Amino acid sequence: MKKPEIMIVCAFGLGTSMILRLTLDKVLKAEGLDAKTFCADESTAKGQKYDMVFTSKEMAKLFKGGGKPVVVINNFLSVDEVREKGLVFIRNLFEA
Repeated sequence: MKKPEIMIVCAFGLGTSMILRLTLDKVLKAEGLDAKTFCADESTAKGQKYDMVFTSKEMAKLFKGGGKPVVVINNFLSVDEVREKGLVFIRNLFEA
């Protein structure tokens, strides 16, 4: 099975996306799921290959109509929020 690719997007692809990536990686590890997670900035995100996106409310509009799951996270440090909002979509990637 192909390892799912999960992109984390913020305006510059550095600070906040790295924080969210670390939080997402904690959730994946706790659930025993192995996915490729990577960060991207606003300008290069559309050209990336990915299976789903984690981002902020402001960045989510970039992916509207893209046909792939977009999970909007408010608190990038919240393991509970990432798990509650994203886990169902992540599990679907592994079942596909």
